[in-house]
Amino acid sequence: METDAKALLHGNEQKEANYRKLVRPRLMEQLRDQIIDTLLLKKKYRVPTYSAAQLAADLDTNIRYISAVIRVQFHMNYASLVNKYRVEEAMSLLSDKRYAHLTIEDIGYLVGFVHRQSFHTAFTKFAGTTPNAYREQVAQLSKK
Repeated sequence: METDAKALLHGNEQKEANYRKLVRPRLMEQLRDQIIDTLLLKKKYRVPTYSAAQLAADLDTNIRYISAVIRVQFHMNYASLVNKYRVEEAMSLLSDKRYAHLTIEDIGYLVGFVHRQSFHTAFTKFAGTTPNAYREQVAQLSKK
């Protein structure tokens, strides 16, 4: 079993090393900054249909480079990165009293999730709790 874990770990290190060779360091930094600008600052993560292919087209590069940069710089894949940004914004909205009238599903939809279950799964993965439990925790803390 331990050998399998080492092989798996070595495989991931090899994969990352291969990705590093794919994109020159300077280009990798430029693409990282452009990815952050496009996904986070321009809030493209909110668009449910915004794909890695569309991101590549918007940045005038190819999807292999996008995948490589996200893997090396963010240590995840495109879908996980987008979901991470969505969950971070959802946490902010769930903490904001101005959005208390919205349902959990409404919050998920606002940040780019189309399906309730995918929102709950991603939220639990990144926040370590469900959206409902998070909202309740925040409400309890604000009462103190």
